[in-house]
Amino acid sequence: MLHILLVEDEPFLARVVKDSLEQRSYTVTYAVDGRKAYDLFVQGDFALCIVDVMMPQVDGFTLVRQIRAVDKQVPVLFLTARTDTADVMEGYGSGGNDYLKKPFSLEELFLRVAELLRRRNAGESSAGNACPIGRYRFLPQQQVLQMDGQPDTRLTYRETQLLQLLYDHRNDVLARRQALLHLWGDDNPYHARTMDVFITKLRKQLRSDASVQILNLRGIGYKLVC
Repeated sequence: MLHILLVEDEPFLARVVKDSLEQRSYTVTYAVDGRKAYDLFVQGDFALCIVDVMMPQVDGFTLVRQIRAVDKQVPVLFLTARTDTADVMEGYGSGGNDYLKKPFSLEELFLRVAELLRRRNAGESSAGNACPIGRYRFLPQQQVLQMDGQPDTRLTYRETQLLQLLYDHRNDVLARRQALLHLWGDDNPYHARTMDVFITKLRKQLRSDASVQILNLRGIGYKLVC
């Protein structure tokens, strides 16, 4: 059975989530704070982490940065009431893959978990070699952009996912809604604004080659020209 690490400092919510996931045939290990969670993570083999943000000892953002230092692939789902844009950007920047706002329905949680695990399996089966983008080499597994004569550019997990999707549709239109559904599982305006921020960051990271552009097709989507 797939093993999930659940990190949540509210005992009642943790019990409900743990029991519900176990009824869905997942194995769940529970930690009440970030420090204990990290110790469990490095000792275990987890398919997914579900992490609260506001916790004692070590907060969720710090925990996920620590996890990403040893494992760049395990999916991470944040459960939190903190949904300001700055908080969500920090969550994705720390290495999170999805963000579920409290209070939430268990059915939505199950869908998010299943989708993250599906993406992980798809990524493992299609993980590949360097992708040429103009004069750049994009290494998705290493989350790196390379160009001769320049230092490597490290990408966050979310930047890597978005650039991979753009690359898969290079010189063609990537529909905005398609990208949102693929990366976040929904197309709400909040995630749309977050994606725009990541597009801006990717443009800056690719600016050393003038032949590479990420075009914004207003009302339609994006096009990576390379």
